[in-house]
Amino acid sequence: MCGAELRSKVDAAWAVLATVPDPEVPALSLPDLGVVREVRALEGGVAVVLTPTYSGCPATEVIAQSVVDALVQAGLGPVQLSTRLAPAWTSDWISAEGRRKLRDYGIAPPSGSAPVDGLQAIHIRPRAVECPRCASLNTERLSAFGSTACKALHRCLACREPFEHFKPI
Repeated sequence: MCGAELRSKVDAAWAVLATVPDPEVPALSLPDLGVVREVRALEGGVAVVLTPTYSGCPATEVIAQSVVDALVQAGLGPVQLSTRLAPAWTSDWISAEGRRKLRDYGIAPPSGSAPVDGLQAIHIRPRAVECPRCASLNTERLSAFGSTACKALHRCLACREPFEHFKPI
């Protein structure tokens, strides 16, 4: 295969992966979530590197099988799948489009900024979480855990609606 064919195969694989939803937050594709770290073309298929959101994530096996199934169905298989644990996944890897999709879905996207030189700022007081429905910062956390371990349950004091917040990690 020449360079253009390899690039075309990689682009096709990324396009397919953009249609594979996260099983726990189906508003996000796996690339939106930032768990697909690399795609390489191979002579007979593609190689995909995944980084789980955290090592105990119950959706890891479902995600891996969804990736393989989607790429094979698109004619891009066989798929060589590997897991990369370092660097560890961070919510900073959620794309801007993914953050918009979370908000539109009714989940407040993670707040915070990307680490600088590997160091993350420590905030003594938690930052206000913006309500995904009315954009108010007048919100409160009801529970450290929502429907999954990566989300917390909040309530907006302005519109009174409950919502989940994707925790910054």
